[in-house]
Amino acid sequence: MILVVLGTHELPFTRLLEAVDSLKTAGKLDDEIVVQSGHTKFTSSHMKLIPFISYEELGALYDEARLIITHAGTGSVITGIKKGKKVIAAPRLEKYGEHNDDHQLQLVDEFVQAGYIVAWHDGDSLEDIIQQATTFEPKPFKSGRDQMLSIIEDFINNI
Repeated sequence: MILVVLGTHELPFTRLLEAVDSLKTAGKLDDEIVVQSGHTKFTSSHMKLIPFISYEELGALYDEARLIITHAGTGSVITGIKKGKKVIAAPRLEKYGEHNDDHQLQLVDEFVQAGYIVAWHDGDSLEDIIQQATTFEPKPFKSGRDQMLSIIEDFINNI
């Protein structure tokens, strides 16, 4: 199963769903496609679209999926990374009215450079990126939480 996650942002991300639906329609994807579509209005006879899913249900879908295709929201990307999943992150872009700015581009770049994910950028072939993700081996997630807490603790202790 392929899980497509659009998060809860109020602006639509139709571009990603059109790309996935097009591949499914053309017979390029054999997998069942489950979409957490949020506020994006979209209809498809090839994908199961669910606007909002509980945290527990979404976690179970992440566990079941062989591939996660997600908008580049921090929570959606990190959930896949922490579960050791192959993740394709697609940044929402301001020029298409998908977000208020292009901060998701920077987030994607950081995760790609760290070896955690594959990115689908504007102009890329989603079919090619899915093929790339098939052989991609993500690095295990390493949180910077302890390092950050140590920095804060040192700062407080030295005031």
